[in-house]
Amino acid sequence: MLGLGAVRLRADMNRLLSLLFHQGVLDEHFLQLQQLQDETSPNFVSEVVNIYFHESEKLLRNLRGMLSDREFSDYKKMGIHLNQFMGSSSSIGAKRVRNVCVVFRSASEQNNRAGCLRALELLEHEYCYLKNRLHELFQIEQQRVMAAGVWYPMQD
Repeated sequence: MLGLGAVRLRADMNRLLSLLFHQGVLDEHFLQLQQLQDETSPNFVSEVVNIYFHESEKLLRNLRGMLSDREFSDYKKMGIHLNQFMGSSSSIGAKRVRNVCVVFRSASEQNNRAGCLRALELLEHEYCYLKNRLHELFQIEQQRVMAAGVWYPMQD
């Protein structure tokens, strides 16, 4: 008999994913990413998402650095970083992060420093929320996999 813990953890994962889709945090691209995971690459999604987090941290640092310079005027360079952030966010299904990048890019195209600062603040907020929720999801998944591997003898 499969441990009941694994069943509960699967339900917890499904509830969290449902919430993230309902809130618009994730979109169908995340489901497509999950479909690429199989027995030969059981950690595929978490590995891809962790690469996304690593690259996103660099992009956020760069954007923060640009905007902290009062003399900054290379909004085209900022747009390049935002396009990278948008593309990678879209590829993992990070819908709200991607949407904030669109707003941020619009402000940068208008050389709107105040708009960029507001967008950066919102981007950092959405990114942190996404990162925390996906880390939570991956922790539950690890617990579920471990619990699924535990078999209990059938009671007569």
